Amino acid sequence: MKVLSSQEELVLLAVAALGENAYGVTIRRHVSAAAGREWSIGAIYDPLYRLERKGYVKSSLSDPTEERGGRSKRIFSMTEAGRDALVEHKKVRDALWKQLPETS
Repeated sequence: MKVLSSQEELVLLAVAALGENAYGVTIRRHVSAAAGREWSIGAIYDPLYRLERKGYVKSSLSDPTEERGGRSKRIFSMTEAGRDALVEHKKVRDALWKQLPETS
């Protein structure tokens, strides 16, 4: 099984959802909104760099923008290996959830 921490899984899901707009600030907003609590930018970049080392995301620099004072953004995109890891994790989670006893 391709191993993802919970933090990596959430960040990877955000990268997939944001598409071409996946960079640090937007990923942080997306994850924070979904989790219902603020995440620090470090809590986003640490898993992003781990995901990049694992080959689950790749990054590139955007063209410089005026809104950033002429600086570029590091844009992240999910790789096929990243998609495969998410699919595998979902299958495992779904199987485990189905094993929980019914509560009334």
